[in-house]
Amino acid sequence: MALYLLVLGVCVLVIGGVLAILLTSGTPRYRTEPEDLLNLFDKALESEINETEWNAIIGYPIRHNEYLDGVRRRAGRLMDQHGRRWQLAQGKSLLDKEGKAELQALRDHLAAHTSLHRR
Repeated sequence: MALYLLVLGVCVLVIGGVLAILLTSGTPRYRTEPEDLLNLFDKALESEINETEWNAIIGYPIRHNEYLDGVRRRAGRLMDQHGRRWQLAQGKSLLDKEGKAELQALRDHLAAHTSLHRR
């Protein structure tokens, strides 16, 4: 009987501890910052990115900053309009020439906006 109470006490203690940790810890959140988008755009312009990395950042909504979410949506439309997914596997660029030019303009605009916002 003593062994039963000991095992029951240890189980209750372990399960209670796990529940307390789960209830007090928050949900992990990822906040996309301007630097993350700038790094992503630089990699895309230099053809050093894969489609999974692009989709992981561009496909994730940015709820804390409406301007960044607009930039993200515009980059997603660029991929829809000028994306060359079938050539990425061959080591070629993610976007065609026109898409690269538009992405460079979007990147420059984001960099200028970010530097003005930080002043």
